[in-house]
Amino acid sequence: MKVTLKDGSVKEYSEPMSVNDIAFDIAGGLGRAACAGEVDGEVVDLRTTIDKDCTLNILTFKDEAGKAAYRHTASHVMAEAVKNLFPEAKLAIGPSIDTGFYYDFEHEPFSREDLDKIEAEMKKIIKKGARLERFTLPREDAIKYMEDRNEPYKVELIKDLPEDSTISFYSQGEFVDLCAGPHLMNTKSIKAFKIISSSMAYWRGDSSKARLQRIYATAFDSKDELNKYLEELEEAKNRDHNKLGREMELFTTVDVIGQGLPLLMPKGQKMVQKLQRWIEDLEDNEWGYVRTKTPLMAKSDLYKISGHWDHYKEGMFVLGDEEKDKEVFALRPMTCPFQYYVYKASQKSYRDLPCRYGETSTLFRNEDSGEMHGLTRVRQFTISEGHLIVRPDQMVEEFKNCIALAQYCLQTLGLEEDVTYHLSKWDPENREKYIGEPEVWNETEQDIRNVLNELNIPFVEDIGEAAFYGPKVDINAKNVYGKEDTMITIQWDALLAEQFDMYYIDENGEKKRPYIIHRTSIGCYERTLAWLIEKYAGKFPTWLCPEQVRVLPISDKYVEYADKVAAELKKNGIDVTVDSRSEKIGYKIREARLDKLPYMLVVGQQEEADETVSVRSRFAGDEGVKPLDEFIEQICKEIRTKEIRKVEVEENK
Repeated sequence: MKVTLKDGSVKEYSEPMSVNDIAFDIAGGLGRAACAGEVDGEVVDLRTTIDKDCTLNILTFKDEAGKAAYRHTASHVMAEAVKNLFPEAKLAIGPSIDTGFYYDFEHEPFSREDLDKIEAEMKKIIKKGARLERFTLPREDAIKYMEDRNEPYKVELIKDLPEDSTISFYSQGEFVDLCAGPHLMNTKSIKAFKIISSSMAYWRGDSSKARLQRIYATAFDSKDELNKYLEELEEAKNRDHNKLGREMELFTTVDVIGQGLPLLMPKGQKMVQKLQRWIEDLEDNEWGYVRTKTPLMAKSDLYKISGHWDHYKEGMFVLGDEEKDKEVFALRPMTCPFQYYVYKASQKSYRDLPCRYGETSTLFRNEDSGEMHGLTRVRQFTISEGHLIVRPDQMVEEFKNCIALAQYCLQTLGLEEDVTYHLSKWDPENREKYIGEPEVWNETEQDIRNVLNELNIPFVEDIGEAAFYGPKVDINAKNVYGKEDTMITIQWDALLAEQFDMYYIDENGEKKRPYIIHRTSIGCYERTLAWLIEKYAGKFPTWLCPEQVRVLPISDKYVEYADKVAAELKKNGIDVTVDSRSEKIGYKIREARLDKLPYMLVVGQQEEADETVSVRSRFAGDEGVKPLDEFIEQICKEIRTKEIRKVEVEENK
């Protein structure tokens, strides 16, 4: 048989060979580094036997699939360690993920001491170097095998498979786990790992199912790479908005108020206010939007017309009981059906379109309690929501404009390089989740595909992520830990106008159905604030800072002049405070630096006499003495243009 390798060379063998044996035949170093194989484009286990002509790529830790096999093997080692230390623990699932791997167990919460013991036990298992052996069983035998081992979650997984399935397992010594693979050949191949944390997780992500304990860990093929990752993780913790945002007094949460209901403190609200005013003025003055204000709740009748009651009710906060109450209300999870009635309040001609409605909307979604996190996953949030009612012939151009607006916002905030674009499509295998016919879905998805290609925007396609009424473009970003969230969304809707009997009169005097674009320009303000905190580690562009300047008198004698400087700054719309404490100037400067302020103005005898200020910034350090008018002109321009100044000097004093 002929095996064609990645570089185009061909190996010939007279008898069947495993992927692992071929790897060693190519080179001993490659065999030792091999994590998995790729045969004719399909990822396979190292134990896979090749018995016919094929193409073969040996996957190492440098390949994503190889890395996944490496880390999945480490997850089995962790599961064995847990079972050794806590025999009563029940195994759930343990996949590799972008940042490492995790394993879910039915067990009491693990303490840090427990995690340290598990880590030590993993080192013992790896040192023994047990071989991982693969074996298979018929489905019924596999069920009995896991029942005998008292692993109910594994039994459930097997029962979900077709009756004629052959089930694969991997053993490493006495430990056995249900698994499709692929895996390393032995545990000793794991060079470096670290348990990171533990948390609660629901079985199969369903809050109605069992609560499990999830242990997160990571693994690398060298200690140097692991140490580098741990350093990056420490930096991520320092940037974590949930930690830094609280330290900077931007937001807080309170148990008696509830999960997913953050309190924006004055500094945080000041930032959101600046974002909101910018977006509203931008949309209304430059992009042709008109503003609406609609109720925070509505009767169930509205959501039944739109389809949200059938497709989204579990995600809504419902007020009342349909069986007992004459009227049942729900807090709104979105604004679209409300704005449709703004449109319907008067008859529209084809000349009136497009209608671009914008609203700063407070929305409510009944998120799972296990999903709550800081400002990124909340139950009440405010969004830059908009709906465009357009003629079909206007749809493509308006959709492009919505993307352009989103890109402009990202660019202004310095976030444009941090995002990925996704075409979120329907899942034809899950028809009950959606309204409309397949032809409409296929056509609208292709329309979006054409737009993205025309704009030269790289994108990936995600099946099953569409709204129930139409496909969309999701603009996603990752947080400091690598978890991806949707920041901005733009949806193509060719269906809901029919539901609400929306129409316009065309040039022939006939009624026609419009199309609708559901979109955000900056997304959810709370999530955007979290993103900005992590992006800038709290050192925001000057225009966004809740405190842009702090005036520092060098002694009590110059507080009056400091107040005069602050008054002039305030007249020009600059957010300024005066540090009038009887502290040494060096202490005041250090405090201002710790507060991540963009500018400090030191004033004393000479500055008062000359009507100047001594400027210190986090961008250039000591910028020297400047006339007050000159500084005001400089900072006002920076704020007006929303400039993102780069750090020129790291100030250590």
